[in-house]
Amino acid sequence: MYEDLIKKTEAAIDDSMHWAERGWTVTFGPRQTEINSLQAAEELPETFVYRSEAINYWKQARLTGYDAGISGQKALESLKNGDLKDAEDHLYFSQYVEKPFAESSKTWVNVHQAAKAIIAEEE
Repeated sequence: MYEDLIKKTEAAIDDSMHWAERGWTVTFGPRQTEINSLQAAEELPETFVYRSEAINYWKQARLTGYDAGISGQKALESLKNGDLKDAEDHLYFSQYVEKPFAESSKTWVNVHQAAKAIIAEEE
């Protein structure tokens, strides 16, 4: 029934659950040093001034991505049960949780908008 939205949601769950590993371009410090994943942050020398900041950023991305992904899994279950309104609620939460990282992660906003568009078509 909602096959395209189900595929988008599954892809978003996978992306979201791996934000810290797959990363994106982000810079730290006045020299704009790129540190694009949790692994890269943890591999920085202890003497790197912004090491703690980078590790904290990526750990927060991991936690946030996990929370958004769990809500996405609930949305997926609702979609598979044909309950688009409930799925949209969970997708709203996923995109809300993503907001601090949304400019870089670009995962949940489009999925939520797709659900809203289907709801608008069905009304």
